[in-house]
Amino acid sequence: MKLAWRLKRVDFLLQRARASLALRGWRGTLARIRQEFRPTATHDQTLSLIALDEPFAPFALPAPQRPRVSVVIPVHGRREYTVACLRSLARHGARVPFETIVVDDASPDDTLDVLAGVEGLRLIANRHNLGFVGSCNAGAAEARGDCLVFLNNDTQVTSGWMDALLRCFAERAQCGIAGSRLVYPDGRLQEAGALVFADGSGWNVGRFESRHATPYRYRRQTDYVSGAALMIRREVFRRVGGFDTRYAPAYFEDADLAFAVRRLGLQVWYEPASTVVHCEGISAGTDLDAGMKRHQRPNQAVFVEKWASELALQPPPGTALERAVRWKCRGRVLVVDATMPDPARDSGSLRLCEILQLLDELGWSVAFHPDDGRADDPDIDRLGALGCEVLRGADIGSLPDWLRRHGHRLHAVMLCRHTVAGQYADAVRRHAPQARLLFDTVDLHFLREERAAAHTGYDAMAQQAGQSRRSELALVERADVTFVVSPHEKALLAKLAPGARVDVLSNIHHVHEDIPGHADRRDLVFLGGAGHPPNVDALRWIAADILPRLRKALPDIRVHALGDMPDPLRRELDVPGLRLHGRVADLAPWLDGCLASLAPLRFGAGVKGKINMAMSHGVPVIATTLAVEGMQLQHDRDVLIADDADAFVDAVLRLRNDAILWDRLCASGMENIRRHFSPEQAAATLQRALD
Repeated sequence: MKLAWRLKRVDFLLQRARASLALRGWRGTLARIRQEFRPTATHDQTLSLIALDEPFAPFALPAPQRPRVSVVIPVHGRREYTVACLRSLARHGARVPFETIVVDDASPDDTLDVLAGVEGLRLIANRHNLGFVGSCNAGAAEARGDCLVFLNNDTQVTSGWMDALLRCFAERAQCGIAGSRLVYPDGRLQEAGALVFADGSGWNVGRFESRHATPYRYRRQTDYVSGAALMIRREVFRRVGGFDTRYAPAYFEDADLAFAVRRLGLQVWYEPASTVVHCEGISAGTDLDAGMKRHQRPNQAVFVEKWASELALQPPPGTALERAVRWKCRGRVLVVDATMPDPARDSGSLRLCEILQLLDELGWSVAFHPDDGRADDPDIDRLGALGCEVLRGADIGSLPDWLRRHGHRLHAVMLCRHTVAGQYADAVRRHAPQARLLFDTVDLHFLREERAAAHTGYDAMAQQAGQSRRSELALVERADVTFVVSPHEKALLAKLAPGARVDVLSNIHHVHEDIPGHADRRDLVFLGGAGHPPNVDALRWIAADILPRLRKALPDIRVHALGDMPDPLRRELDVPGLRLHGRVADLAPWLDGCLASLAPLRFGAGVKGKINMAMSHGVPVIATTLAVEGMQLQHDRDVLIADDADAFVDAVLRLRNDAILWDRLCASGMENIRRHFSPEQAAATLQRALD
């Protein structure tokens, strides 16, 4: 029996060899063949699947009066799979109220009798067999939720699956359909979105690959997603007329729905954070000449006829998968920084994440490589939600090797910081000569070092600053475009490197409109961790001089420092009134309750994210002249400037006693963010650099 099965699989693979060679290339095709004969477990234990042979016992599903989501499950027999699917819904739930509708399509077994024991389930029984298309439309007609989820009965959902689909709609304004990452019970990937070629043929992206592989872990637009786990707004489903009954009983109805939704100007998204296990073949079999599968070929002909003009814009059959997946993208952009960005860690990370998301929103396919090669699962998933693929060192080898293989497909490469750009600028020019080389200074490193040397008086630091100056300026002159974070730094480079193209790509923040007023606030905050030397110096100044003077005037005042803090520094800064909280998950509660944010920086360079962050939350800032450099801020209008300890004390007292001043600084600070540090400003800069 095993030999016969293997021979049948060999025959199947040979039939598809020509298509696979064109799509995957020789290397990918050989890997796929090896994969087919590699022993695999029947089930991946980490998925915690519900056993199909578990004896039935009554259980309950949510039955809200006003569901946000309606889950529609068409069934025709296979009762044990349906029960397991419903149990998974009951087990994992969702953060929003949802109802579950099962449409029994004249099942030949005891499905109706058994499902009557599931409390909260809405059960609809078709008088006659309507097929998948008819049953889905019947269930949608009875749904009450704002969103519909069509779910095959041979699926089991996992934790967070529905919430992730809803996030996709919330975070992508033009999302019309969002589809889950489908995996087999053995844990292998079944579908990460699907492609449609110009002849109407389809391809499941990532089929049989590892579901943990980074190319399948970022949110992206796709041609269609399987109807096995698909979310769509009920109103949009109604506007397109539901599933087209020309495809009854089943097949190509999901691709057709995706094309209809795109005709409305909406988009179709693959959402990797939503994982659904699908026992493909259980609900419809696998034989193209028998059962439900026999409708696949004729329905393809219907699909081709209906969407002829749209299909002419799709990739031709045989287009390499790497190209086909990005067919509608404007091009591919690689971004390289020293480490994975973490917005909770530092301002530079927050800025970089905003840049990555903007690149995706502008239509570019974005990949990020951390120079240290390290990226854990939360890092990968965080960037994946921004539409960015992560290139880990363990997956790609060295970056020059990756550039050798893929550099010819790049439109641009953005190298962040002079230490990173200095390593890879040559490799980019060699392996991707057509790509635009973008040098993101993050801040001018040499300027920060020069100021630190002047502040400390260390000769060694001054020598290091000189080396950094030569290195950075050489990269500025070599790059096609250099990004700086302030007009001040742009003006400086205009003098030092007059032939270079330099543009301002500053910090990026979103303004928080609804904030508590002056009366509800007390205490002060300092934003920033000890990984940045200017922050350490500022905290020492607060502890040694500013706070002691301030507590003489206001004995109960406290300064809350929010950011990474090593234990030795904690012990050094253990003074009355200074609270070192370390890194916090959410800054908003602290910023909503504080009177002002302090920025007593005595050296450094670039635009200060701590100032931007406070102002974006409507918090007035008290800062040194150096701290506000290049930020287009005026004393007493947008900010209070203080360059010695007594001036900081006076500024705090003014804000404490003058609500009108507080309100003015609050409003002006937020307006400064809108004018100079908005996503729109950054998007325009990126557009200029890439066009």
